[in-house]
Amino acid sequence: MLNLHIEGGEYLPLREVVFQTLRNAIIRGELKPGERLLEIQLSEMLGVSRTPIREAIRKLELEGLVVMEPRKGATVASITAQDLTDVLEVRRVLESLAAELASKKRTEEDVSQLAELHEQMQNEENIKDLHKLANLDETFHDILYRATGNQRLFQMINQLREQLYWYRLAYVKSEEARKNVFAEHLEILEALKNQDVKAAKKAMKLHIVNQEKAILKLISEKAE
Repeated sequence: MLNLHIEGGEYLPLREVVFQTLRNAIIRGELKPGERLLEIQLSEMLGVSRTPIREAIRKLELEGLVVMEPRKGATVASITAQDLTDVLEVRRVLESLAAELASKKRTEEDVSQLAELHEQMQNEENIKDLHKLANLDETFHDILYRATGNQRLFQMINQLREQLYWYRLAYVKSEEARKNVFAEHLEILEALKNQDVKAAKKAMKLHIVNQEKAILKLISEKAE
């Protein structure tokens, strides 16, 4: 049985804390695609009134994480193969641009942090914890995005990739997939270290294309 709890945010307005709590639950797969979001149930579970729940659901709908269905109300959005293809087509372009800008603007500290994260991801203890591994992967990309110096680009990519968290988590369950991710990250890291724009764009494009193929395969297998 689902058991949600308010997550941190002591300095944030309650509506924002509730929004982030529900958003994280969807991204992590605790609230699953097609699952109904009942205001009364969620308000009792989180210990808040229905007003911040209602506001959070509206914001989640705007982000594409929730859909409103006739006679059913709010449900967690499902991602179809076409949805995924659409998202990754856009992400491929944005991430290639991020790799290009980061390879030009990165600092030595950026490279050092990326190298450290690359090592952490291959740590045996982290490999056993898939959520931690996925979070380290996100942090690796976050550093690269911030190295671009383009905050708008950073926000756009993050909004797209967060919709794919569950599939990325399923992806890294495979030992072969993890090896591919580690190898691809190393290529990206080396390209940034050498400020090789062409190599950085190529490595990032391959990284996203391989992820797209693997996740489409997962969706296909789930549909069978």
